[in-house]
Amino acid sequence: MGEPRSAPARWVEVGDGVLVRRYDELDLSLGLVLGRDACLVIDTGGDAGQGAEWAAAVRSVTANPWRVLLTHAHFDHSFGTAAFLPCPVLSHPGCRAELVADGETQRTEWVRQYRVEGKPEIADRIAATRLVLPDSMLSGRTELDLGGRTVVLDSFGLGHTDHDVVAHVPDADVVFVGDLVENGAPPAFDGSYPATWPAALSSVLDLTGPATTVVPGHGDPVDRSFVAAQRADIVAVGILCAAVLTGDIGEDDALRRSPFPGDTTRAALRALAERDRKP
Repeated sequence: MGEPRSAPARWVEVGDGVLVRRYDELDLSLGLVLGRDACLVIDTGGDAGQGAEWAAAVRSVTANPWRVLLTHAHFDHSFGTAAFLPCPVLSHPGCRAELVADGETQRTEWVRQYRVEGKPEIADRIAATRLVLPDSMLSGRTELDLGGRTVVLDSFGLGHTDHDVVAHVPDADVVFVGDLVENGAPPAFDGSYPATWPAALSSVLDLTGPATTVVPGHGDPVDRSFVAAQRADIVAVGILCAAVLTGDIGEDDALRRSPFPGDTTRAALRALAERDRKP
């Protein structure tokens, strides 16, 4: 007999009243911060079905009204929002702009991808999902009062996207960082800003101490040292890619010396060439 199949989703408690919902699909991590009067839902999943499961899971924990935060516009973090309506949906203005400009393109690409992977059920769910645009735009550092608990939302510049939002729960020493950090897979560089991503991670590190729990958008929670190590790798691949663009080294040399796999390094090279040529 083979190994038993793992559950599709599970809870991980990362602090007092701070929970992460971990999904097998894409190794996704979604967040829940509980307050006395309200709760904050961090990201909504990749389709209406996953969003509905996530909303039901939150309701199994708390009956308090919820607010939704989208850390960024990529489908796996933002396409499940309809299940939470009506409620405020917060994001950086760039998140709304990207969903308007690129939401349907993301849908088409991921429906195709899941069909190629032989996962027609997920493809069908994405195809049938109603996209919801955030309606509460964040402007700079924002403090959310959930009743007896404050969550600080901030954006640290160009990184994984041009609109990443970080959610810091100071009293629990937990930081939700979306896809600024990934655990279990390399960072996703398509559409990113490799030259300035390390600066965004420096600002994340400023929020952390030895005991801080950092929740990435994918993979299990990590600590400060993991974030520092991933930042160093992003710096290194940025320097290599910049050297390719200036002709100082060849692409094959960069691929050989990169801390990341070839596909990831090529994506970083494309992103650097398209957006910002200086590491």
